[in-house]
Amino acid sequence: MKEKKRAALEQPTKIIPIQWDATFFFERAVRSLDRYHYDKALKYFRRAVEYEPDNPVNHCNMAGILSEMGNYEESNRILNWIVDELDPTMTECHFYMANNYANMELYEAAEGALVHYLEEDMDGQFLDEAEEMMDLLHFELERPTRLTSIKSREGMVEHDQARMLLEEGKFAEAVRILEQIIEAQPDFLAARNNLALAFYYMGLFDKAMDTIREALEIEPGNLHALCNLAIFYQHKSDTEQLAPLVEMLVKTMPFHQEHVFKLATTMGILGEHESAYRHFTRLLKDTSLPQDPCLYHYAAVAACNIGRYAEAERLWKQAAKLDPDSGIPRYYMEQLELVKGGEHNASISYHYHLPFEEQFKLWENSSDGLPDHMKRDPLVRSSFFWALRHGDQHTKLQVIQALGMIADNEVKDVLRSFLLEKDEDDYLKRIAIFVLRTIGVQEPLQAVLEGKSTVIEPNRVPSRLPVWEQKWQDVVETALVRMNKHYDLVQQHDLMTLWVEFLSRVYPDVPKLTKVEGWAAALEYLTAKMHRRTISYHEVSQRYNTSIATVSKNVKKIDEVCGIKEKMKSLSSVFSITDVQSASDSDTDTDSDLLE
Repeated sequence: MKEKKRAALEQPTKIIPIQWDATFFFERAVRSLDRYHYDKALKYFRRAVEYEPDNPVNHCNMAGILSEMGNYEESNRILNWIVDELDPTMTECHFYMANNYANMELYEAAEGALVHYLEEDMDGQFLDEAEEMMDLLHFELERPTRLTSIKSREGMVEHDQARMLLEEGKFAEAVRILEQIIEAQPDFLAARNNLALAFYYMGLFDKAMDTIREALEIEPGNLHALCNLAIFYQHKSDTEQLAPLVEMLVKTMPFHQEHVFKLATTMGILGEHESAYRHFTRLLKDTSLPQDPCLYHYAAVAACNIGRYAEAERLWKQAAKLDPDSGIPRYYMEQLELVKGGEHNASISYHYHLPFEEQFKLWENSSDGLPDHMKRDPLVRSSFFWALRHGDQHTKLQVIQALGMIADNEVKDVLRSFLLEKDEDDYLKRIAIFVLRTIGVQEPLQAVLEGKSTVIEPNRVPSRLPVWEQKWQDVVETALVRMNKHYDLVQQHDLMTLWVEFLSRVYPDVPKLTKVEGWAAALEYLTAKMHRRTISYHEVSQRYNTSIATVSKNVKKIDEVCGIKEKMKSLSSVFSITDVQSASDSDTDTDSDLLE
């Protein structure tokens, strides 16, 4: 027996060190709160304060526990000290004090604290609750509350409008409104954060970074701004700046639902799936929140990405119950099986929609072009705008075509701006001009072509010819009408360009155009050949109600003048609109989860 004891003592002991810091005690406090063990929670919050005495959040949490325990006077003493000595910008403390005074039936003092909150707080986080308290104080004091203004309401209508535009993917319109709000209210941080995201979604990365830095100069600890900055650093691959910021965010444990959700979403985007899972599960346990399939999806993705497959399946099943018609949870459960079988190695996307490749398959198989839901999807639009600025020429070409299918005011603004970019390819700009004309923009267009600023007059077919005959226009119109459903915008543009080139080379000895259909048919035939499309003289002559001999004769004339065979050698591949899915590989995230 003694020998056994000696052998046990001689074995090396494995000691796992515990890191004692404010985060450790905060997590213990939150856990105790979830179990309604207020005494333990208060003890842990006091220890967190000892480790980080200059952190106002720790003191505020301690005051919150004291209020829950009915110790309102001590709670208010701490809250007063925070705003008087530690951090005057924590205006929410005045709302907490108003609650404490109301619980003590000190309604005059409650009114004073509440008015202070409403007149000083920019974010309006507790605006709804404050309005309910105003009704209570009105009843108890038997008079209206002495309130002159609500600071968070200044610009709120406009901000809500801008936020709605962002959620709809109308980024340029949102930018205009947000810039006006910030000009009038420079300290409106929610507007600055959303402006930064709008720039980011549009691919204006430098403007996004400048805007978020301005927000952090006003309030260095603003969680929304810090999360956005981390996402921007990740896009920039700036690991040196990103690493310490992520380290800080991983240790952050927000108290309020909105901040928890923001941080959870950001952690998922940054690939910190363990942290994201911890925050999402906290939200799922919050009984005050409505059951949302998106939230179950986010938690399932985080669980899947850290190898908790059984938990991920359970969460996706719950999402499927809440959203039985979408098919999205079912798709991701199928992906989960591939992950478990080792057939899928990449991280699962947090976005609650089908991946781009799946959506584009549906689009490609649809005879109606781009579906309406994709035209409205802000993530789709953001990917298009991003790729138009940062993609290669091939991708940009496909994006311009796709934008022509969306064809709303936002698209028109984006394409107009594209025409003014000095470093963009002239061919792409001419395609953009063609798209703008096709979707109804007929006014003169400002553009930079061949390095010079120019104005494109509202002709359907721009050319440098001294004249433009109506019959020449009729040839193009005849071809485009018949090609509309069979050829994409690039191919239609190339037909038009070929016709202008032919006329320019033979001018002024332009052949007599006795029958426009014969020339239109020849142009379609040659355009199809240039793009490696299968076509015959018989097919095209029937479509244009002309003879094979006429088409063949006109094809030969155009080929002799323009050298079509040489043009065909330079076209290495056929463009397909589905190639635009590469635009979705960027790190942009336009879910409303990121917005304020």
